[in-house]
Formats: sequence, structure tokens, C-alpha cells
Amino acid sequence: MPYYVYILQCVDGSFYTGMTSDLEARLYEHQTGVSPQSYTYTRRPVELVWMEEFQTHDEAFNAEHQVKGWSRKKKIALINHDFDAVHQIVTDERKQRDQIRKRKQLE
Repeated sequence: MPYYVYILQCVDGSFYTGMTSDLEARLYEHQTGVSPQSYTYTRRPVELVWMEEFQTHDEAFNAEHQVKGWSRKKKIALINHDFDAVHQIVTDERKQRDQIRKRKQLE
């Protein structure tokens, strides 16, 4: 059974990242507001802006958690299928972390 990781853009411009085995049903739930506790409930309508299919639950689960941790800038690059930009953002983030680490070592 395939699993899907997806990104929705909410009416307020924010992104929601999720995972499901039934993308059509899950999108319907987001659009109709099945769960008042859901992040998307007060941010409807939502639009599916990106999705990827995975063969196992574990692959999808790991991908979902990775993407959830990404910056807005990196998510936008992914949505636009601009993998060069994703790579550049990762490189820039790594350089920034290294600089911070070096400053802390000097303190």
C-alpha cells in the first residue's frame, strides 16, 4: 500500500505537512474541517501544493518528519521542484551552523 507525504498551503499562506495512505480522503477531511482541533480547521480552504508517494509507512513517516522540520524557504523550493535551491539552502544552513559552532568554541 502506498503512503503519501503532502504539503497544503492554507488560506493564510502557511503550510501544513502531513502523511496518509489515502490522499483523496485526507484532503477531503482537511477541506471540510472534520476535526476542529486540526491546524487547518481555521485556515481553510487549503490547496495541495506538493506530494510524494512512498512504498512503506516508515519511508513516508521519516520523510514527513524531515519536511516538517524544514524552513519555509526550503519548503517553497521543494514545492517548486527547485532541487538546486534546496541544495543551496542546505549548504547555507550548514555554513551558518558551522560559524555558530566556531563562535561558541571561541567563547
